[in-house]
Amino acid sequence: MKKWAIAAVLYLALVVVGYSVYAANFKEDDGRGKMGMGSDDTSHKSEEASGSMESMDGMENSSHDHGAVQGLYGDVFVKVGYENGKVRISLRNDQGKPVDHLEINHEKKMHLIVVDEHLDKYYHLHPERVGAGEYEAAFQFPEGSYKAFVDIKPFKMNYHVSPKSFQVGSATGGHGHDNKLTPDGILAKTVDGKKVVMEMSSAKAGTPVTLKFNLDESSLEPYLGAAGHVVILDEQGEHYLHVHPANEKKPVFKTEFIEPGIYKIWAEFKQDGKVRVFPFVVEIMK
Repeated sequence: MKKWAIAAVLYLALVVVGYSVYAANFKEDDGRGKMGMGSDDTSHKSEEASGSMESMDGMENSSHDHGAVQGLYGDVFVKVGYENGKVRISLRNDQGKPVDHLEINHEKKMHLIVVDEHLDKYYHLHPERVGAGEYEAAFQFPEGSYKAFVDIKPFKMNYHVSPKSFQVGSATGGHGHDNKLTPDGILAKTVDGKKVVMEMSSAKAGTPVTLKFNLDESSLEPYLGAAGHVVILDEQGEHYLHVHPANEKKPVFKTEFIEPGIYKIWAEFKQDGKVRVFPFVVEIMK
């Protein structure tokens, strides 16, 4: 009986010890497995979280950039209308969203050049922003047909100045494409008693041209941050050039006429506190 009891106790002890060893080893292996998975999983999740944060940061930065610049690297589309004595300009990208980031160009975000169908009348306005991608300028135009040239520098966007037609009052028959300008025999103009003489270094197409204006510089004042401004249109009023001085303090301009033909040049100078426009018509040869 004693031997049996002793044997039973020893057997039970062996079973307990064996189970303890087995359980300890199983838990250690299981713990390692879970810890390893947990560690790997934690590491994986950490990497995923890090990646997600970077992705979100990238999206935020991208969103921020696109928010600051409407239609980044896209095209700008312009609409011009006239109603109740106001010219209204709308700027949109190719998704129809407002374009609202314009660079300052000679002290203004927008220069609006308006000419009548015969290129007789000339106006240089500076519309003000009234909303996202929306600009207005109050001006009472005489009845007639007009072409507007919206001169802007959109930030990081493609834009080419092209004529936008609008009508004031009743139709007048529209003979804008039948213009027959006569080149000036003498390149000298007098406005309000102020005389300006224009010298051209060349009248040949495809050649760099210097336009030098001789005038009373003692009364010449800076106009929009320059000694003057020159706008050039071809005879049909389709091709537009806005030329700034080569030297901000001298009325000397450099440009180039790509195609032969007849062109009208409007030179703007501020003298004695008043801006005057001096028109010239020139012929450019092949």
